Amino acid sequence: PTGTAAPHTESYPYKAADSAGHPFALSLRVLQSKWIHCNIFCLCRQERPPTHRRKERPVKMKRSYCNPLDLGYRYQHMMENGKRIAYREAADPTLIYFKGVYYLFASMSGGFWHSSDLTDWKYHTNRDLLIYDYAPDVRQVGEYLYFCASRRGENCPILRTKDPLSDTFEQVSAPFDFWDPDLFCDDDGRVYLYWGCGNTDPIYGIEMDPDTMLPIGERRELIFEQADTLGYERCGENGNVPPKETSPVYQALKSFVNPATGELQLPQTLPAGGGFNREKLVKMFRSIGKPYIEGAFMTKHNGKYYLQYASPATQFNTYCDGVYVADAPLGPFTLQQSNPFSSMQGAGHGSTIQDADGNFWHASTMRVSVNHDMERRVGLFPAGVDADGVLFCNQNFADYPLCIPDGKFDPWSVRPACMLLSYQKPTAASSTAEGSAPALAVDENCRTWWSAKDARPSQWLSVDLEKVCDIHAVQVNFADEALSVDYPESLYCHQSGGARYIEKEPQISRYTLETSTDGTTWQLLQEVSHEGSNAYFPLPERVRARYIRLTGGALPYGQTLRISGLRIFGFGGGAAPAQAQATVHRTGPMNALVQWQPLAEMDAQGCNIRYGIAPDKLYQSWLVYGVQELDLSTLMAGQDYYLRVDSFNENGITEGSLLYCPAENHK
Repeated sequence: PTGTAAPHTESYPYKAADSAGHPFALSLRVLQSKWIHCNIFCLCRQERPPTHRRKERPVKMKRSYCNPLDLGYRYQHMMENGKRIAYREAADPTLIYFKGVYYLFASMSGGFWHSSDLTDWKYHTNRDLLIYDYAPDVRQVGEYLYFCASRRGENCPILRTKDPLSDTFEQVSAPFDFWDPDLFCDDDGRVYLYWGCGNTDPIYGIEMDPDTMLPIGERRELIFEQADTLGYERCGENGNVPPKETSPVYQALKSFVNPATGELQLPQTLPAGGGFNREKLVKMFRSIGKPYIEGAFMTKHNGKYYLQYASPATQFNTYCDGVYVADAPLGPFTLQQSNPFSSMQGAGHGSTIQDADGNFWHASTMRVSVNHDMERRVGLFPAGVDADGVLFCNQNFADYPLCIPDGKFDPWSVRPACMLLSYQKPTAASSTAEGSAPALAVDENCRTWWSAKDARPSQWLSVDLEKVCDIHAVQVNFADEALSVDYPESLYCHQSGGARYIEKEPQISRYTLETSTDGTTWQLLQEVSHEGSNAYFPLPERVRARYIRLTGGALPYGQTLRISGLRIFGFGGGAAPAQAQATVHRTGPMNALVQWQPLAEMDAQGCNIRYGIAPDKLYQSWLVYGVQELDLSTLMAGQDYYLRVDSFNENGITEGSLLYCPAENHK
C-alpha cells in the first residue's frame, strides 16, 4: 500500500513536501525511594512529492521558550552508602491554571513556580509544603487548590488552599499511603484519586468524598504493564532490557540471594517502616526487568476520560507517557491506538491541561540521569485532541526555540522559530579537563560536556559558526560533575529513602556571553547572573556574528565551569537540505529499522522521524543527529504504522515522503 501526503502541511521553517543498626535497614531505605526503578523485508513504496526550496525568513520571537524550561532547578544533596553527591532535579511536573495564574509543581523543588503566560516563570519557596514527598499533585476542587504527594508506609496528607502564594495550606485528610497521586474533579463535582508507582502493581483508582477527601467504595485496578506487546514499555535504553544483576533492586537485595537457586531468602525479622513487607519485596525481586507503571494523570475532553501514565523508568531514553481512554472516570479503560502519547527521548510522567484560551499543553519530565538516576528537568509541549478523539503531543524539534501564538491555535503551528547553528562547529577553550573536549558542548547530547581544567575564574569556551550568521537565540546548558557539599547532617531528611537535603538558597551562576565577527573584537551580548542549569536567551533583535564566547565567573559552590550545551540558534543563510530517501523495515513486532542516505549527501545535520497509526496521525517523533538509521523500538505489536523522515540543517527542514510499515512485515 502507498500512503498519501502527511496531513499537516508545514510552512516556515519547513520546506514543504527502618532501624539504623539493622543489617537490612540500608537495603530498605534504598528501596523506599521512588528513584529505584527496576532495570527493570518490506521495502515501502513511496510517493515522492516535488521538493520546493525556499529562502528562510526570520520570525519575531515575541513569546518564546526552549526546552528544558529555564527554571531554577534546585540542588539535591544526597548521602548514599557513606558518600555525598549533589545534582539538580525537578521532575514529575503538575501544571495547573488556577484563578488566572499558571502554577508548576515539581518533585524536590522546595517550592513551586508561577507564571502569567507559560514562558516567564517565577519561583516561590515553601519549605513546609511536603517538599521531600515525590510527585506533588495539585488540582482545583471548587474554590480550592488541593495538594498531595507520595509516601510509603505512612498515610499521605491531602492539603488545600485558596491562594498558593499565601503559604496557607490546611489539611483535609490523610486517607492512606499512595505514590504518584492524581486527584481529579469531574464536571459533576465528583472526585477521584488515581495512584501507582511500581513494576509489581497497577495504576489504581477510587472515588473520594469531595468534602472529607476520604475514599468511597473500593479501589479499582485500572492499568497494568504490557511490555510484551507495547515496545515503549520495555526497560532499558532503546528497549534493550539490561541484565538483572545491574538492577538497583538486585543490588540492594543481593546479599539475601541464594546463589544455588537465585531466589530471595529474607531474614525472619524486617525493620519497621519503609512500606515493604516480605511478600512485597519478593514480588519486587521477581519483577526485575519489568517496567514501572507510574505517574497517573487524568484529562477529560468531550465526555472522554484520558488516563495517562508513565513507563518504563525515568532513567531510560524511552521514558514516556502512554494513555488509556474510557467513558467513565473509573473505566473500563481501553488502550488508545496511538501511543505513546509523549515520547521525546525521556519525556514521561507529566500532566495535560488547557490554558486560558483552551489550548492543550503537556508538561513532563526530561531525563539527564548522569550523576544520579533522578537528575532530571522539566519540558513543556503543545498538545491536543483530534477530531477522532485521539490525544496527541507535538514534540517535533521540541528542544528548539518555540514561539507561542496568541489566542487559540493549532498545536501543529508551533514550530521551530529558528534552527541550530552550533552543531559540531569548531570550538576552543581556555583549558580542558582530561576526557572532556570542547566539542562535547556542541554534540547535542545533554549527557556529555566540556569541562575547564580547574575552577579558576575567567575560564572560557567559544564556538566558531564558520561564517557570519543571523543569531536569534542562545541556550546555555550547564553540567555538574562529582559535586559534593559538606552540609551538616542535621539538615538532611531521611523521609524519602537515603538522606537528602534540598538546597534552600538560590545558587547563582555568573558569566558573560560575547559575540564577534572576526574572533578578535568582541561585543557583550549578555552579562548573566542566573539561577538554573538551562538558561535561555531569546534576542529582541537579531545579532550578526560568527563567534560566540562564554566566560565563566562565580558558579554554584565554587565549581569548575562545565557546559553540556552552548546552543546557538538562528539561520545559516543557505538552502534547506535535500529530501531524505528513506526506507523502513519491521524487524520485530515492536521494532522497525528506518534508514536513509548519508547526511553529507543531503547537506543535513540529522533527521526527525515522524510516525503514527495513519497518514494524518504522525503524532510520535524521534529526532537524531549524525546517523544514517534509527532502530525504532517504541512500536505496538500488531499495529500498522506510517512514517516520514524529515531532514534538517541550520537553514530549515525538508519533509520526506510517506512510508508504510505493516505489522506483519517482520515475519
